[in-house]
Order: sequence, then structure tokens, then C-alpha cells
Amino acid sequence: MALRRRTLAAAAALAAALGLAAGPAQAEGKIRIAQQFGIAYLLLDVARDQQLIEKHGKALGQEVAVEWASISGATAMNEALLAGSLDVVSAGVPPMLTLWDRTKGRQNVKALAALGSLPNYLLTNNPEVQSLKDLGPKDRIAVPAAGVGFQSRTLQIETARLFGKDDFKRFDEISVSLPHPEATAALVSGGTEISTHFSSAPFYYQALAANPKVRKIASSYDILGGPATFNVLYTTQKFREQNPKTTQAFYNALVEAEQIVKADKAKAADIFIRVQKSKLAPALVRQIVEDPENDFTVSPQRSIVYAQELHKLGVLKNQAGSWKDYFFEEAWARPGS
Repeated sequence: MALRRRTLAAAAALAAALGLAAGPAQAEGKIRIAQQFGIAYLLLDVARDQQLIEKHGKALGQEVAVEWASISGATAMNEALLAGSLDVVSAGVPPMLTLWDRTKGRQNVKALAALGSLPNYLLTNNPEVQSLKDLGPKDRIAVPAAGVGFQSRTLQIETARLFGKDDFKRFDEISVSLPHPEATAALVSGGTEISTHFSSAPFYYQALAANPKVRKIASSYDILGGPATFNVLYTTQKFREQNPKTTQAFYNALVEAEQIVKADKAKAADIFIRVQKSKLAPALVRQIVEDPENDFTVSPQRSIVYAQELHKLGVLKNQAGSWKDYFFEEAWARPGS
């Protein structure tokens, strides 16, 4: 309990530093949203740039004031949400499911929308490694959050399939927590202990282009059986119930953002560069947005695979019978899985 209090206090302090007031859920007409960095958050960039939340609030007869924050890491997101410092946060499917599982019957955290299906690639510069089975004790796998993040949970699911449920944490022992930019640089240079990196866009594009010795040995799509949601947006039952029009306006804005991206990918790429002040080459951003593997959609895809497999491994105590168990009803208007 003492550790939890310290963590929540740290989350509140972080939110204060970002100019976000801690406290109970806001009155109708205000929403505080936090996103992480990278192209996986394109729908939020479009909604922000085009002021779509404000637009759809007016359509529902509700003025909406939007506050935006950028936070790196699912742990900080989750703690800030529970501390009441943020209303809606974003992270990978596994961290969202972890919070859904832990708050069921209390804060009842659930997802509002997906942000898109984008693969993560397991890359290596070790010529002796052709598949996951070839990784040994001398290899080091770089992931953003060893043992608990999206990449580690995906790896655990595949490890259980290959080596058995009792050994699903086999590769946690050789995993290293390292942000994607640093991990990419280490993999490309080849001069560090990092021989493998479970990478997201745009970083795997950069690594594969920079060094011919870097190869893909697996994709999260391979592990999950096809295109699957990478990141989601989620909130508490209290915020949704106290802010029905604001919540609906937010969801409607994301739907329109998806339509804008799919209708004009060049425009979407320009918005990403402008909003995130990205130094990526415009041609690379366009390549990523136009890549058919990347589907920027609010509809969840194969999220239930995570829910089912992580329950089998004991990571989640609660079993989901459907994706609708951990998504609020706004998302039910669209197909999902």
C-alpha cells in the first residue's frame, strides 16, 4: 500500500508538472487527454489539429474544452488516470487490459476506442538467429518496458506457445528496458550487448534501411494471427458516466479522424509532422501512413487474443468473454474483436 501511495503521488506530481490539475472527474464539457509519442497516435494528432472534439461537442450541444498532455510510458499513464489527473490515456492493449483487470468492480477502467492496428517487428543483428528459438543467454532483447509492456506481453504469448505455459517468461531474463530510439541506435551500430529489438514504427523502418545486417525474425501480426490493435484509449466508468456528451464527442471525433486519414494519407502525414514537430523525413512518414500493414482505425482488431492468452498465463485474473467486456459501449457501434 505504501508503494502504491508513493506511485500515485508521483503520478499526481507528474501531472502537476504538466499543468494538469489533479482531482475528481471533470464536469461535463472538459476532457484531459494524454498520448505518447510516435505515429501510432496519428488519429489523436488529426483530432487535435482539426479540432474535431470541439466540433463534435458543438454538434451535440456541448462546448468541450480539451487539454492535451504528452507522457511516455503506460505505467505513468495508468497511475495518472487512477489519481484523477487525466481523463483519457493511451497505451498498448496489454497495459489497458491490466488496468481493466485490476479495477474491475471499482474504478472499472475500460477502453473507448482503438488507435489502429500496426505491427511490431522483432529485429536482430545476430546472423545466428533465424527465429525466436535461436535466441540464447548471450542475446539481449530491447523492449520499452521489460516484462510488462506491449512488446514483452506479446513475446510472452509466443514463448508460451513455443516452450509451454510454465516457461512463458523465458525471455524476460534477457530483456532490457530501453526506449525505441536508443534501442534502434544500438541495434544498427552493432557495438553493444543489444542484439535484438522488438520495435515499433517508425523505428523498424529506420533500422532495416540503415543496416543490411538487421533482419526481421517475427512480427506481432504473426504471433496474434493477423492484423491486431497496437494502442487504445481508455478511461474510468466515473468519467464516462459524468461526461456522456463529452465522451461521445471524443469518440465521434476519432471516427472522423479515421475517415480523414483514409481519405487523404498525404494530408495525414503532414498533420503528424506538424503536430508532433517530427524531424522524420516526410517521405518516410508518408511511407508509414500508406503502408497497407498499418490500419489507423478506431475499431479494435484481435484484442481478444491478448485478453484470452494473458488470462491463460495468469497475468489477468478476470476472463473476458468478448472484446465488449473491456470496451465501453461507444465502441460497440463499430465492428471489433
